[in-house]
Amino acid sequence: MSTEPEPASKDATDAVDTGPETPGTAEASAPGAAGPAEVSAPDAAGPDTAADAGAASDAGAASDAGPDEPAGQASDAGDGAEAAAQVSEAEAELAAQRAERERIERRKAEKQGPIDAGGKLSGTAADLLAAVRAVESGEKPAAPVFGAPEPARRPAPEPVRRASPEAAAPPAAHAGPVGPAGPAPETVQSVRRVLAEGGAPEALAPQTAALLGEGAADALRADPWQLLRVGGVRPEQADGFARALLGAECGPDDERRGRAVTVWLLEQAALAGHTALELPRLTATLAQRGVPDPDAAVQSTLAEGEALAFQDALEESGARPERAAGGAEGTGAEGGEGEEDEERPVRVLIGLERYALAEESLADGLARLVNSAPKQDGSAADWEQAAASAPGSAADLIRAVAGHGLVLHTGGEASLAEPAALLHAAHALGLRAWAAAPGPLGRDRFAALLGAPSADSASPGPAAPAVVTVAGLLTGAEGPGRDADGALDLDLLVVLDAPQLDVEAGALLAESLPDGARLVLAGDPAVLWSVGPGRVFADLLAARVCPQVASRLPDPGPLGELVSGIGIGELGQVEAPGKEIVIVPVRDAGEAVHRTVQLVADSVPRAIGVPAEETQVITPGHGGAAGTRALNAALKERLNPGPGRFGGFDPGDRVVHSPAPGRVLPGRVVTADADGLHLSCAGGTVVVPRDRVEGSVRHGWALTAHQALGGRWPAVVVVLPGDAVQALSRPWIYTAFGRAARHLSVVHGVEQALPRAVAEVPAKPRTTRLPVLLAPQVPVTD
Repeated sequence: MSTEPEPASKDATDAVDTGPETPGTAEASAPGAAGPAEVSAPDAAGPDTAADAGAASDAGAASDAGPDEPAGQASDAGDGAEAAAQVSEAEAELAAQRAERERIERRKAEKQGPIDAGGKLSGTAADLLAAVRAVESGEKPAAPVFGAPEPARRPAPEPVRRASPEAAAPPAAHAGPVGPAGPAPETVQSVRRVLAEGGAPEALAPQTAALLGEGAADALRADPWQLLRVGGVRPEQADGFARALLGAECGPDDERRGRAVTVWLLEQAALAGHTALELPRLTATLAQRGVPDPDAAVQSTLAEGEALAFQDALEESGARPERAAGGAEGTGAEGGEGEEDEERPVRVLIGLERYALAEESLADGLARLVNSAPKQDGSAADWEQAAASAPGSAADLIRAVAGHGLVLHTGGEASLAEPAALLHAAHALGLRAWAAAPGPLGRDRFAALLGAPSADSASPGPAAPAVVTVAGLLTGAEGPGRDADGALDLDLLVVLDAPQLDVEAGALLAESLPDGARLVLAGDPAVLWSVGPGRVFADLLAARVCPQVASRLPDPGPLGELVSGIGIGELGQVEAPGKEIVIVPVRDAGEAVHRTVQLVADSVPRAIGVPAEETQVITPGHGGAAGTRALNAALKERLNPGPGRFGGFDPGDRVVHSPAPGRVLPGRVVTADADGLHLSCAGGTVVVPRDRVEGSVRHGWALTAHQALGGRWPAVVVVLPGDAVQALSRPWIYTAFGRAARHLSVVHGVEQALPRAVAEVPAKPRTTRLPVLLAPQVPVTD
């Protein structure tokens, strides 16, 4: 048994090093050698699953839905305000995605030497696959590949603004959330017939039609491996579907199969947090997946414009990365300079356009902030006076923000007082100062500290600094709105829980800031990284392109001492005279579930004084005998028993709702009717249509560590059954234990695996390009 998600097999996910804290997929069977298969419905709402499928989900319902869906766009849900007056979560998310798509198309058109779909590669790209092997073996690659002069990277441009206050305006009042317009019924029906003909589950028809568009049925017949784009479908299942449709024409060397598997592997890599994959790693994994000519598969994928190739210089951090498939065809460099270029070591990366361009856009936007002087709000003397009145490292933060457009702030829970002091000081100086958190848990937590309203209450207005969610800020559902140029109407933005930012959310934020604005990214670098691809905060810390202020405020008490030790790789003995920390040993998963229910329902309320509704259970995965499903079933039976008449839910059930990929909104069930399941989430009412309940709502007494990110509870019960060993890492343990404010109970069944994980298992590395993209644009700071 395992605390992991339903197995999705170890194929590509192992190859891209998906870790226990990275997104994954749920199984959605399609035909294979065993005959017709059944669909396993995607799990709802929740990042974080343990190892096994290799993809070890932390992306929530959306990532369970499969590799073709984004693993987290803008971190978390917005304010959840009344559905009759605001854009629904899904609609707002779609608006942001459409705007991002339009921006990407504009950026793609600006690039030199674009690749025409279906065309052949240019000289640079055509020689790329052969040259990388020469680089690996230490030989000098051919001059036409790496010897061309690299034109200076253009300076960070003025960002393309979204037309936005109107774009984000709420529609007319409606009775419930408006979901995305679905495909036409006749399109779904025609796809259903093709799926049935190929032996695939007909339940995949709506999603397939939505992905492939009006001509979905014809597209599937022309290229059956297009089915691999559907969430949860795996290569061997798409192969079975293709065999049923193509018969003798189907073979492992089919060019269409090579392209589809290549894109699927890159999607799997994105779910694991990578924005690109090194070419040798990608071709090796393609060979493992039965692609006879991996090099040809990659070249075909590049030629069709379904992926991009890059060559990044490794010799010096300031070398300019160049898109290999679209580089200008220039004349060779003269003299020794050109020779030096030829011998420069490089790495060749392949990535999906979506994440590659988001990372480039993020680098450009951050470089613009770093290189431009911040708006002069208040004199230098006023800023210095504000800093002098602030305690400790809060003064350092205020001084850094006074003179810089981008500042990083690191620290634990106690350090949040310093961004709060900065916001109050900036507001007193007349700045339009706002804070944003990836989700409602972090937003409401910081709002209580800030002493300001959060966006789910009355509109804060300019009277005081306020805190919103990142998604709400970007869509216009929360925050100050946008100015006439489409930029956010603010002077200072403090982003909390910054390690949760992925490259897409980061790019949208950076592009949305006006010239002269100040951006502060604040967070604890020891927690789990973002659900979506990239490691924005960690990359910026490593790049050292802007001031970094490390908080000197330690987290107090036994819990603070325990978590701080874990952060440096030590799990020491901590005195807890007030029962702040309790270890409960268990022998097996069944006992772990029993003791967890006992702790939540009886022991913690009686001994600690924290009621069950203020206690949160955290476990490594959704599946298995002690995963979130098993724990939530047992906790519901004890705390809110009922028949579960509406999709397994009853009024009063504690739930998490995932309105969009990678987004988690905690709440409770209010009622259910013909319109759907009515939830109370973040101070507002959300109506989940009946057909979306199974895929987007999960019971919430027990969460995964990624789902719990941004939140703090008076009491936390962390469940570590014996089969969770592979899921454990230092960041996971640090994150889970750090959610407790007053009391932590550890249901401990992993014996020495716990201290070993703390000491020896750091975060799994992610392949990203942000530091390389920033280097030529921004000088390194001391």
